[in-house]
Amino acid sequence: MKLDKTVSSILVILLVAAVIATVYIIVNPSPGEKFTELYILGAGDKAGNYPTNLSVNEIGNITVGLVNHEQSTTTYNLVETLNGVTLSNQNITLSNNETKQINFSFQPTQTGNNQTLEFKLYKLPNTDTVYRSVFLYVNVM
Repeated sequence: MKLDKTVSSILVILLVAAVIATVYIIVNPSPGEKFTELYILGAGDKAGNYPTNLSVNEIGNITVGLVNHEQSTTTYNLVETLNGVTLSNQNITLSNNETKQINFSFQPTQTGNNQTLEFKLYKLPNTDTVYRSVFLYVNVM
């Protein structure tokens, strides 16, 4: 009889502990993965129709999208380059889960195939290491 009471008491304690642990996990979920989305869109805001074939001095347009999933407000530096030459540079601050799309124009001045249009994203204050990058090859005739 004493053994039954002891086993029952232990089972009740384990059941209460399991309920408390379950409630704690539900109330305090672990934070999700921290990351930032960086993407480019072509004409019509589609993931395609990129300006990949241009003439010298023809203007190409592209949209760059950023989505902050860092679990906090984050400031970035976005650098646009064409063949390593900086075309634009801007700081952007986004709240958690905020999305921003920015329109960019570029105008190649020399002919050549596979010229690299690149967007480098730095997560400030670190300006030494590129956090995310996307690029597009552009053929200029």
